[in-house]
Amino acid sequence: MKHTVTIDGAFHLEGGGTLHDVRVEVRTWGRRRANAMLICHALTGTADADEWWSGLFGSGRLFDPATSHIVSMNVLGGCAGTTGPTSIDPVTGEPHGGAFPEVTIRDMVDLQALVLDRLGVDHLDLVIGGSMGGMQVLEWLIRHPERVTTGVPIGVGATQSAWAVGWSHAQRHAIESDPRFRGGDYPLERPPADGLATARMMAMLSYRSPESFGARFGRTRIDGEFAMQSYLDHHGEALVDRFDANSYLRLIGAMDSHDVGRGRGPREAILRHIGHDVLVVGISSDVLYPVGETRELAAAIRGARFAVLDSPHGHDAFLIDTEQLGTIVQRHLAGEREVEIDPALGASWA
Repeated sequence: MKHTVTIDGAFHLEGGGTLHDVRVEVRTWGRRRANAMLICHALTGTADADEWWSGLFGSGRLFDPATSHIVSMNVLGGCAGTTGPTSIDPVTGEPHGGAFPEVTIRDMVDLQALVLDRLGVDHLDLVIGGSMGGMQVLEWLIRHPERVTTGVPIGVGATQSAWAVGWSHAQRHAIESDPRFRGGDYPLERPPADGLATARMMAMLSYRSPESFGARFGRTRIDGEFAMQSYLDHHGEALVDRFDANSYLRLIGAMDSHDVGRGRGPREAILRHIGHDVLVVGISSDVLYPVGETRELAAAIRGARFAVLDSPHGHDAFLIDTEQLGTIVQRHLAGEREVEIDPALGASWA
């Protein structure tokens, strides 16, 4: 079921800004309110988790509407139904555009908590997400610990690394250098296509691995152009058709703000005091959030389990190798802590 939930009044942001009458696009599956699960999406994702994580939905799978109440939301600052730069500011009557304030992962999670209150969901058996979604999982465990039983952050560390910040900066520069961008105040019918497309091409390179691209494209040419180039062109153009440049900037800014210790104290101490059942999943070929980074996160959380999604597909493996991922998480939830994952699936536990 699709819902649009409005949080009336002022919503105060961590950075000092204020939004009014925030609207949130929500999808729910299953009628039960017990056994609730929250799915947190990555950078350009939407509330339609059954589309981008379809391999995890269905009878007997991780997300089974017959046995669980499943919730997913488009994040604050997005452009798929939730208040963001393309939304109308109720104060001015005009789109927020480039004036939309900076948001953080913590803002996203606090808004999600208010929406769950409105939906009558008091407790979450599971909060799960990859990449930016994994950042949200960590903040749920820290900011709203009484409402969560199990957290599964995938392909993410305790903080945004210098390497990841560098990728964000290059993408930001591509968008802001587009002549159509003009400080963010562009007509929505004529978005800054070149800059956003270039940013998406950069992102796609960081989401996969040399092995994955080599096996798929090699030196193949199509009409005189490398197949790899056609692939990047396609993904750049596809994002322009469905995403807003200002939203992209706000969301990569939120990712860059990710640091569980920011304003709280030493990272290690914050992680050590997470008192939940936690499974951290790293990806063997991830170049954006290397497996060593995710392993360090798991080691810092007292009692956390760590599993490696063994895949050649890089960071995006959590969206591609869903059979393996689903098996890892379901076995963890079933309490099979001493049982090895089937070697045929390639996963390993530590």
